[in-house]
Amino acid sequence: MQFLDFEKPLEDLQSQINKLKEMSAKNKVDVTNSIRELESAIEKTRTQIYENLTPWQRVQLSRHPERPYTLFYIEKIFTNFIELFGDRQVKDDKAMVGGMAELDGQPVMVLGQQKGVNTKMRQMRNFGMANPEGYRKALRLMKMAEKFNRPVITFIDTPGAFPGLEAEERGQAEAIARNLFEMINLKVPVICVIIGEGASGGALGIGIGDRVAMLENTWYSVISPESCSSILWRSWNFKETAAEQLKLTSQDMSSFGLVDDVIPEPVGGAQADPDNMAATLKSYLLKSLSALSVIDTESRINQRIEKFSKMGFYEEVE
Repeated sequence: MQFLDFEKPLEDLQSQINKLKEMSAKNKVDVTNSIRELESAIEKTRTQIYENLTPWQRVQLSRHPERPYTLFYIEKIFTNFIELFGDRQVKDDKAMVGGMAELDGQPVMVLGQQKGVNTKMRQMRNFGMANPEGYRKALRLMKMAEKFNRPVITFIDTPGAFPGLEAEERGQAEAIARNLFEMINLKVPVICVIIGEGASGGALGIGIGDRVAMLENTWYSVISPESCSSILWRSWNFKETAAEQLKLTSQDMSSFGLVDDVIPEPVGGAQADPDNMAATLKSYLLKSLSALSVIDTESRINQRIEKFSKMGFYEEVE
């Protein structure tokens, strides 16, 4: 179990429990009552900590190394998943995964960014940063879903689209822009869920949907707090201030009307109880699909276009 810096009180209590267990095993001493008291203290402390999270702490939670990723949710929520590969132009991008599956017997197309669960896998997945071929693969799968009348479900979790020179040479901006254009006009229901980081165009490239939701401890913004801090203050030391000012939390996005729903997480974050989180997410997906399925195609597309067209605030100056 890994603890974040603001979870230090929990780490200290857990360390005491571990020492008591070692002592009990070594000296054959009954410490059940002491352990029970410490576990109760952990639950109380965890509740207090998570009731008052700052935006930066939520950013940290969204990046927790034990947090469930796309493939975990696919395994827990869907059945008969068949992964599909390649963009039919360059190669298969391991940062973007997707394929056909069933959600309680209903055929769907599910896709999303995958970061990797250890160092080797993170390198292979490019830390969830897709190249242009990743977005073209995603679009290929979405158009296939449209052809076979399968709803599209996307899981967003990326620090951004890959910013390398080779990605730009292969048309990173065009690939993302093409996805925005095509997704707004998809004839099938589209549900997008931000399960971790939702950074910049890398997130938006698979984020145009009839329903856009965020898990409680995730963030969605045009730029990360660290990058914002480095641009404005020439230092990463102001990342907490940047996180506060960017208004990037799920609560902020919901209040602005930029996302439709916020899905609650277990106390301690999604990584504290992944199975429970998957069950909650599955319930949301089923409910949303049921609501979208009764809307005719033309009305659904028009509602999608209208929703995204009226986003944002501006003021005209003469």
